[in-house]
Amino acid sequence: MTTTVEAPPASVVSSTYRTLSIGLVALIVLVAFEAMAVATAMPVVARDLGGMHLYNLAFSATLAAQVIATVLGGRWSDVRGPLQPIAVGVVGFVAGLLVAGFAPTMEVFVAGRFVQGLGGGLIQVSLYVLVARAYPPAMHPKVFALFSAGWVVPSMVGPAIAGFVVENADWRWVFLGVALIVIPSALLLWRGTAGSALSGGTAEPAPGLGRKLVWATVTAVAAALIQYGSAQALAGLPLLLVGVVLLVVALPKLLLRGSLRAAPGLPSAPVLRGLAFGALTAAQVLIPLMLINVRHMTPISAGLVLTVGALGWSTGSWIKGRGTIGHLTALRGGALLIAAGIGLITLVLVDAVPIALAFLAWALAGLGIGALHPTVSVLVLQMSKQGEEGANTAAVGVGESVFTVVAVAITGALFTATGEAFLVGFAFAFVLALVAAFVAPRFAQSVPAGTMEEVTS
Repeated sequence: MTTTVEAPPASVVSSTYRTLSIGLVALIVLVAFEAMAVATAMPVVARDLGGMHLYNLAFSATLAAQVIATVLGGRWSDVRGPLQPIAVGVVGFVAGLLVAGFAPTMEVFVAGRFVQGLGGGLIQVSLYVLVARAYPPAMHPKVFALFSAGWVVPSMVGPAIAGFVVENADWRWVFLGVALIVIPSALLLWRGTAGSALSGGTAEPAPGLGRKLVWATVTAVAAALIQYGSAQALAGLPLLLVGVVLLVVALPKLLLRGSLRAAPGLPSAPVLRGLAFGALTAAQVLIPLMLINVRHMTPISAGLVLTVGALGWSTGSWIKGRGTIGHLTALRGGALLIAAGIGLITLVLVDAVPIALAFLAWALAGLGIGALHPTVSVLVLQMSKQGEEGANTAAVGVGESVFTVVAVAITGALFTATGEAFLVGFAFAFVLALVAAFVAPRFAQSVPAGTMEEVTS
């Protein structure tokens, strides 16, 4: 009797996958660096271009474009393969950077940010499909751990580099500099896919795609109105209400049948990741403000707390990538760690509590999202039929983006309405994380592939 021993999966940096893996990480790092750096440069950009009244719109435009591009890129990747949308996404991302970098007015700058969001959205969703097609399933956790690691360095040095460039050169180089190095990174990725069959699709064109793009556009506008309106206090209330109404109508058309009630299996994926990431982001928006205004930390010291969270994210992804914890443990335990981190950092509001607790708290929250986030991605690919990976990943991406926008908007509105009560804002984020922990077992249930059916009505 002969016993066959299954060989362990190859390393993501083995000779077979090295060039592809490096190209993937390089693109992720550049997208992450731009996302982290732009927040540092934006005050100077708005002042220089005389466009403080469009400050929030510069962020909302990118978000709105990403929602549209996520829907388009997901289905495009399924039908034509991931390489086409990645190529178009890179061109769009670079074009947006160039428009923003050379913008003579704030209006042109916002337009550049919109184009940049379209490109970035196409890149990100298509990279997930590329992982599904290019790597065996056993390697997916390790690849997504690499994705998470790709965000760590930009999180640590992005704001500092952007600040140095703004102070010693010109804010335009924050955008033009990234544009110069995106193309070589994309070419490296292209070299890693040479000779593969990744350019072919495995699905038929979706007859309802045009309708879904319309709903994606409405959802994007709704998300932008919610984000912009929530930052304008009472003056933004009409915009906020219009955004909520549009979102209630449009979002169900983009999610999955049963998603909004967290039906067991794949339909609960967008809700789970949206709640978890929304809770983390909503709390993270308040943390620097709380540490500076209440505990009188310097901006650099307050920023280090967030850096520790980014390191925790990478560590959590690395632990999950090693296969030492199961899927349900990563999902439910990750959500509970986020809740614990938010709860602990709330205690820092008390002067007698050591500042060191803030670092510990956000390291725990980072560990939690680091374990949860890539696990959702792995299971979505695992549960999807061949040719549906892009559409399914897009649905999760839309859910994550929209839930996060709403979570941040509600937290900000509560914070303002209660006279800047940090406790209320943190409490709301804490509840969201607990709800995510409740949803986690529903998603982790074993279900047949292909149950992530799209709503076509």
